Amino acid sequence: MKKAVILDTGPLVALLNRRDRHHRWAKDQWAEIAPPLLTCESVLAEACFLVQPFAGGHMAVLEMVRRNVLDLSFRLAEETAAVSRLLKKYQDVPMSLADGCLVRMAEQHPESVVFTLDGDFEIYRKYRRQRIPTLSPDI
Repeated sequence: MKKAVILDTGPLVALLNRRDRHHRWAKDQWAEIAPPLLTCESVLAEACFLVQPFAGGHMAVLEMVRRNVLDLSFRLAEETAAVSRLLKKYQDVPMSLADGCLVRMAEQHPESVVFTLDGDFEIYRKYRRQRIPTLSPDI
């Protein structure tokens, strides 16, 4: 079975921003990952906001959706109870809505890995106790 890759905001922004300190690492990782990458609309909203200062940045994000590089099949409306439980559990971190959705996606895809720059994924747990495998740089 092919391991699903769940995309967080950081690697997407790093790929599109040549000045990002993780740009080279993100670009190398993207070259090794077969699309589509699973993600959610909250991640895209964060990414579009963060790349807005760069010419064509938000359009590049939307183009990835159009080309099916990104899979947006996660539906928050159907997962509200589970995501709310996670947000409450990790309110002291605090957990963003996007992170809550990604943790829930990791539960839905047991063999997945979360592609992230966010160290909070070392704290978060799926199914309350299981570590979430990540693809992240040595920070």
